[in-house]
Amino acid sequence: MSERRFHPLGNLPLQQGGVLNDAMIGWRAFGELNAARDNAVVLFSYYTGSDESYLPLIGTGKALDPARWYIVLINMFGNGISTSPGNSQTQPGSQFPPVTLIDNITAQYDLLINTLGITQIALASGWSMGAMQAWHWAAAWPARVRNLLVVCGTARCWPLNHLFLDGVKAALQADESWQGGNYRSPPLKGLAAFGRVYAGWAYSAQFFREHLYQQLGFASQQALLQYWESDHQNWDANDLLAMLYSWQQADIGQLPGYQGDFSAALQAVTARTIVMPCDTDSYFTLEESRLECGQVGGEFRPIHSPFGHCAGAPGRVAEASMQIDQAMRDLLG
Repeated sequence: MSERRFHPLGNLPLQQGGVLNDAMIGWRAFGELNAARDNAVVLFSYYTGSDESYLPLIGTGKALDPARWYIVLINMFGNGISTSPGNSQTQPGSQFPPVTLIDNITAQYDLLINTLGITQIALASGWSMGAMQAWHWAAAWPARVRNLLVVCGTARCWPLNHLFLDGVKAALQADESWQGGNYRSPPLKGLAAFGRVYAGWAYSAQFFREHLYQQLGFASQQALLQYWESDHQNWDANDLLAMLYSWQQADIGQLPGYQGDFSAALQAVTARTIVMPCDTDSYFTLEESRLECGQVGGEFRPIHSPFGHCAGAPGRVAEASMQIDQAMRDLLG
């Protein structure tokens, strides 16, 4: 397994103004670049995920075999590994500037293209916010992305998705310890409420009705909710909200050259594309994924699963994971 490395960017000018001081992105890679430097597969991190989250997808005999592919895993700003409110020395906590996914892919371009010398990305992919970043890459630099696999993620934050995020944000910020982000001790009540509200959106009605949480090792619905509470209490609250801001601002129409025209950005994508929403996903919905896929001329290959958004999580649901692996094989050949 590759060791995590850090790519320094200096002071990074941001899309919405200001500068991210001493910016760096954490990443790791498996395999080797070929002579043409065009066998790179890039997976982008998702909300509360990291480079480690994608390790179940990589290995001998899998679609992502390091003997054939140069597999790069990249951490987004705000996830506690790349520059984040919780680890910044000069812009900690509430002083952290607003960072978008466009800022993320700008930094990623410096690593992948300018530093590593990758000429073309054989496959850009990710789950959830990782898929959003892959969409951004395919629209920002169409000639650089040969294949695109979108798993439970969209090219913009659609209105219902935005509303869901407002809800979990409000739950966190209702904690009196929040103090506008200038908390002296973690707002644990708010973080627990954040996780509990989030869990209800992450799965489907069938998942809860048929007690499918038992397949994930939870004896009861309350046990699942308590896990989500405690898991989110382990996070820095400002880190969660920094990533949430990037999520809510996501829109490939805001990329340079498209003047806010979302359809034009979609239609500029030249990568062979497979779009894989889950039919019970409550925030990256089947309908909105279908609208995007139709404009890009991609293959619409939905995952039918009661596990909702979480069906697409790397290695979490066996049947869905097999479908995702097959889609990668189909794109990579």
